[in-house]
Amino acid sequence: MKRSALGGLLALLAAAARGEGGGTGGGIPSVEIVSIAPVGALVTDRRLLPYAVQLGAAPLQGETLAETMARTLAGVNLNEVSGSPYQHDVTYRGFRASPLLGTAQGLSVYLDGVRVNEPFGDVVNWDMLPEAAIGQVLLAPGSNPLYGLSTLGGALVLVTRNGRDDPGGSVSVTGASYGRRQVELSHGAHGDGGWHSYVAATLFHDRGWRADSPGQLARLFAKAGRSAGPFEWDISVLAGGSRLVGNGLLPDGLYQADRRAVYTSPDRSRNQLRQVQASLLKHLDGGAQLSLSAYTRSSRRDGVNGDVGDDAEDANSGDPVPASFNTAVTRQRSQGANASWQCTLGAHRLALGTTFDRSSVSFAQYSQAGEFGARREVLALPGSEPELEAAVDGTARSASLFASDTWTLGGDWSLTASARYAWAHLSNTLRHDDGAGQHERFTYRKLNPALGVTYQAAPKLTLFANASQSNRVPTVIELGCADPEQPCRLPVGLQSDPYLKQVVSRTVEAGARWKQDGQQASLAIYRTQNRDDILFRTAGVSQHGYFANFPRTRHQGADITASLRAASVQLTIVYSFLDAVYGADGSLFTGSRDVTVRKGTRMAGLPRHTFKLGADWHVSEALSLSATLQAASSMAILGNEDGARPGWRVGGHTLLGLQASYRPNEKWEWQVRINNATNRRYETFGAMAADFFSTGQAQEARFVAPGAPRTVTAGLRINY
Repeated sequence: MKRSALGGLLALLAAAARGEGGGTGGGIPSVEIVSIAPVGALVTDRRLLPYAVQLGAAPLQGETLAETMARTLAGVNLNEVSGSPYQHDVTYRGFRASPLLGTAQGLSVYLDGVRVNEPFGDVVNWDMLPEAAIGQVLLAPGSNPLYGLSTLGGALVLVTRNGRDDPGGSVSVTGASYGRRQVELSHGAHGDGGWHSYVAATLFHDRGWRADSPGQLARLFAKAGRSAGPFEWDISVLAGGSRLVGNGLLPDGLYQADRRAVYTSPDRSRNQLRQVQASLLKHLDGGAQLSLSAYTRSSRRDGVNGDVGDDAEDANSGDPVPASFNTAVTRQRSQGANASWQCTLGAHRLALGTTFDRSSVSFAQYSQAGEFGARREVLALPGSEPELEAAVDGTARSASLFASDTWTLGGDWSLTASARYAWAHLSNTLRHDDGAGQHERFTYRKLNPALGVTYQAAPKLTLFANASQSNRVPTVIELGCADPEQPCRLPVGLQSDPYLKQVVSRTVEAGARWKQDGQQASLAIYRTQNRDDILFRTAGVSQHGYFANFPRTRHQGADITASLRAASVQLTIVYSFLDAVYGADGSLFTGSRDVTVRKGTRMAGLPRHTFKLGADWHVSEALSLSATLQAASSMAILGNEDGARPGWRVGGHTLLGLQASYRPNEKWEWQVRINNATNRRYETFGAMAADFFSTGQAQEARFVAPGAPRTVTAGLRINY
């Protein structure tokens, strides 16, 4: 599979270098403009970029953004750890953007230039993104300093629609297996004087394919603006709320008996978000542009979790398993502003900018003694009172200056140099149940450079190479839980803890891209090394552990993509190779055991090989049929990275998806989609932990995240 995909791509590149390819070579060449940073209007010709960006499509009817990216983009995979469609871990080249607190985050996510990684833990709440309003998806690879803090493995940049470019409206109604229902409405308009507006709304309800796993959410996005003379401005508002259930991993015994089962419950979270953003763009003389943007954002998260009690391992055989009923409340507020300027001076495309962000966090978690019911649901013991385990109030401020220059050298070469100087200050007040408070302050500074080159080897073939550096500073939760002598139950047990170093990530990447007459191919080979990576050393059912720096981790591999068209059929091929390993000797505490890792030990939860094949057949002007094939190799499980338990892995799998679309006219469109058409039983993540229920006594077991069974989705879109 790997040899076939690579051979086909190299043949295409060789043909392009010889000037072959079936195109006439005439006409006006197209120029594809993409963002080089998430703020303002900093854009450039994609042909000049010294790295391999990917442009994605908006989600299909009834599909989430995460599912769309995993199906279509190179290097992107999902870990279905929670079982909820809006709580997936998204990985790109082995780096994660996850809603789960404690996950080592390595991707920055932006919505119209606003960084949506939450201040408390850098988590990404996928359920709060206005998917019905998203018009462009850009995935930039590597530790590019122009994309700011936490861009270790890449950056996801989302741009919403507006009424000027997307006039008209639509109503989409979708129904799917397991009670999944979704309604989306959108409408864009523009009028005299340059005024434009856009609004999009989503209502979602899901019974869930796992037992006792309902979910629901509502989102509203509205934007209004005006283009008048040299000025363009707009104001947008985003509001959302959700109630989701993520039922987590299952031990092998329970999973084999019923993959829909739940180990312990409840595990509910309620999110609320409000965001307002304003932006202004002025076109200056000579083609220069000046942009200003500001935002304010507030969110609230309430969680309820039923878990095995801290003293469960000390209980006598035959006694009831102790339980703990936990609740948590998180309040987050953030504000920020940025300014950027871009112009062309001769052979130089220059960009300058500055950003400022501040955030405040208030968090408290309570624990109450409980008992397990007949279905392993935790019930609070009558007469028991919730006790404060830990609380923290924190603030963070960050500022940066950045600059970029793309220098066109003659007709074939271009050189891109960029740099960002970042400063961050974090201040925490940790409160405990005895009323005592502890204060801590940390300051971080870093200058991150990047240098890249492109070479136009043939009219349709570009070669590129790039070296870059970025950093991530510790978050409030990581600084508050960094003492191995006082491990925390995520996210409780915060202590005034040892200093954590900032993570510094360096990436080198080289490759080639070819494009002609609607066909294209690309190859990217990369290596990213993190120094002082921050890991939470725990796993599975036991959530106790601590954050600590690890000397080095390394992600290296290759992404290959090809899109070919013949008559009415288009074929898309994506292959990714990933070697994600620990780059030094060390010890990982995983909750159930200490794991000794060596330099070169593979990380858990990341497949080495991923293959995606898509075929689209336009049967007629109205009818289209498509099929997708997704294959992933086996993965190591958390807690068994050293292979101490032979055979305890997550097996590889192949999934088949089918879709039909019927559009008799511009107004009506029907869709039917079948995911996992063969109803394949598969897993996407695994961990070692103690199983307290399968045999009546605690024993070490393999826990897995079961993948979703066959689902059928049908939808109708009405355009007006």
